[in-house]
Amino acid sequence: MVADNKDFDDELLFAEEDSSAEVQEYPEVSKWKLLIVDDENDVHSTTKLVLSDFIFEGGEIEFISAYSAEEAEAILRENNDIAVILLDVVMETNHAGLELVRKIREEMQNSAVRIILRTGQPGQAPERKVIVEYDINDYKHKAELTAQRLFTAVLAALRSYRDIIVIEKNRAGLKHIIDASRDLFKQQSIRKLAQGVLTQVISLMGLRDSMYMRSDGLAVSSSEDCNKMRIIASTGKYAVCDSYAEDCKVLTPDAMEMFKQVQEIGHGAFVGDSYVGYLPTMQCGTHLLYVEGCGAFRNEQDEDLLRIFSNNVGVAFDNIYLNREILDTQKEIIRMLGEVVENRSKETAYHVVRVSEISRILACAIGLDEACVDEIYYSSPMHDVGKIGIPDSILLKPGSLTEEEFELMKTHAEIGRNILAGSRKSLLKTAAVIAHQHHERWDGKGYPQGLKGEEIDIAGRIVCVADIYDAICSKRVYKEAWSIDKALDHIKENRGTIFDPKLVDAFFENLDEIREVQKRYPD
Repeated sequence: MVADNKDFDDELLFAEEDSSAEVQEYPEVSKWKLLIVDDENDVHSTTKLVLSDFIFEGGEIEFISAYSAEEAEAILRENNDIAVILLDVVMETNHAGLELVRKIREEMQNSAVRIILRTGQPGQAPERKVIVEYDINDYKHKAELTAQRLFTAVLAALRSYRDIIVIEKNRAGLKHIIDASRDLFKQQSIRKLAQGVLTQVISLMGLRDSMYMRSDGLAVSSSEDCNKMRIIASTGKYAVCDSYAEDCKVLTPDAMEMFKQVQEIGHGAFVGDSYVGYLPTMQCGTHLLYVEGCGAFRNEQDEDLLRIFSNNVGVAFDNIYLNREILDTQKEIIRMLGEVVENRSKETAYHVVRVSEISRILACAIGLDEACVDEIYYSSPMHDVGKIGIPDSILLKPGSLTEEEFELMKTHAEIGRNILAGSRKSLLKTAAVIAHQHHERWDGKGYPQGLKGEEIDIAGRIVCVADIYDAICSKRVYKEAWSIDKALDHIKENRGTIFDPKLVDAFFENLDEIREVQKRYPD
C-alpha cells in the first residue's frame, strides 16, 4: 500500500509507457529441473559436480537422475516442468535414447523441454542423421564435452526453455482473454459483467503458476454526475461492501488514493502487490477494478494482457449500457402506449401498472427465469393495445354489450397482435403474444383462437389471471367494482376452467403481496 503521492508515483508501473528500451523481465524461478538420463553412474556424479554452483535467473538446478529410458519416461510423465534433459543414446537398447525422444515429442506432446543428446558411441547415432530425424536441441560427444562446454550447453538450453515458457504463457493468456471476452460479452447485467470481469482478472493473474489465486478485490463505477464510486461487484474481504467505495470500512485510505491516481493518469497500474484496472466507458463514466495480493505473481507480459483485457471489457460495458438504454426506451414506450389505451377507455392508467406487478409476482412464483419474468413484466401493459381499433360507441358504452358488439369487442385481441407482431424485438414479440392470448381460457372456450391448456403461452396465461382479477376489482363504465372476497371467489371457482390451476395456486400463495400491489396503486 502507499503512504503518500510520492510513494505512489515511485512505485507506479504505467501500462502505456514505451517499453521498447526496457529489458525483458522474466519471473524468478527457485529451481530449474534438469533430468540426467544415462546408465553410467560416473556420468551422473560428474554432471552434478560440474553444475553444482550453476545459477540461472536466480534459480539453482534441481538434478533428477534416471538410469534407463524406461525410468526417464516415468519421471517425465510425472513432471511436466522439466527444463532440460541430458540424454544418452545407448542404454537398455542401442537406440533407447532416440526412442525416448520420439515419445517425449509425439506421445507426451512435450515440445518445451530442451533435449541435449550425449553419446559415447557416435557410430550408433550419426550426428547429421540424428539432428535431422529427431527433434533434439543439441548433440554432444561425451569425449569432447568439457566442463565449460557442458555449462554453455545447459545455459543455452535454459534460455531457450525460459523463452518458450514465456511465449506459451502469453499464448495461454491471450486465449484466456479471448475466451473470457466472449463469455463476458454475453452478459446483459452490469453487476454480472463486473463480477465476471473481477473473476477473470484474478484468474488471469494466476496463469503464471497454473492456479486460481484467492485475491481480494472489487469493481467500482464512477460517473461524472456523482462524486462517489459505486461498488458493483466484490470478492474476498470486500464482499461485505455493497454500496459506495467511500463508505466501505474495509477499504483503506491508501486504496482510495490509488483509485484517484489511476483516474488521473487514465490507465491501469500496479502499486506494490495490488492492481488497479482502468476501464473507461463512453456511456457511463469510468469503471475501476481493484485486486489486492497479486503483485508477487506479475511480470511485464501480465501487464500487457491486463491492458488488452481491460480495453475489451470497456467495450463490453458500453454495449450493455447501450442495450439497456434501448431496452429502457422500449419499456417506456410500451408503458406509455398502455396508458394511452387505458385512458381512452376511461380506465385508470394504474390498471396496467397493477397488471404488470401481479404478472411479475406470478411469473416469479412458478419459477420462470429472470429474463422471462422481465419480458412479461415489461410487455404486459400492452395487453389491450388492440382496443385502439374498437369504436368509442362500444368501448365506452355504459351498459352491457349486444352479442354483435361483443363479437366486435373480441377483435381487439387480433388487432393487438397485428400491431405488434411485425417487430423482431423480443419484448414486442412477447407483447404480441400477450395481446393475442390473454383472453384464451384453460378449458379452450376463450378467444380468439380457442386454445386450450398449455397450448396457451405461459405469458398469456399469467396476464389472463392478473388482468381479470384487477378488472373485476375495479370500477368500469359498465360495472361497479367487486368486493375483494367476491373477486377471490371468482378466481378460485374458475381454477381449471378459465385459469391455469398452477397459476391460481401461485396466486393464493402470494395473495398478501398481490394485495399490497393494489394498496400501493389505488384507483
